[in-house]
Amino acid sequence: MPKSATLRLENFLPYLVNRVGVALVERYSREGLKAHKLTIDMWRVLAALADNGGQRQIDLAAATSIETSTVSRLVTRLVRLGLVTRGRSETSSREVIVALSATGRALVKKLAPVALRLEREAASGLSPKEVKLLKVMLRRIYRNLAAPKRRR
Repeated sequence: MPKSATLRLENFLPYLVNRVGVALVERYSREGLKAHKLTIDMWRVLAALADNGGQRQIDLAAATSIETSTVSRLVTRLVRLGLVTRGRSETSSREVIVALSATGRALVKKLAPVALRLEREAASGLSPKEVKLLKVMLRRIYRNLAAPKRRR
């Protein structure tokens, strides 16, 4: 079968992004998360809570790019592990707020340096300016894909 003139896998942006993501998830799981029986999605919830404080599950879903129903299941597991708490919102008795427990905060503090070390390792050979630009571009690409499709 002849090579495609329009798509070369080794130069295809979605493939390259996925390949980097898979490699980082595998390493972080092995070097940090596995010992604590955490998945990468559980880590994303913990990191979002550490970064933004207590939030509604729907807000966690948006912050982590995880489906709301999946976030609900993850939060239930994290509550059982004693890493997060659920409580009523101070502004609305109908809203439930998820927050890190003291144990969860301590675990994030322990695991964050591993994540940051892997980020530095992944970006080795890039200048700080290149890393900043790469992050700007990846956020833009995400917005392009996550935005509702416009009719032409």
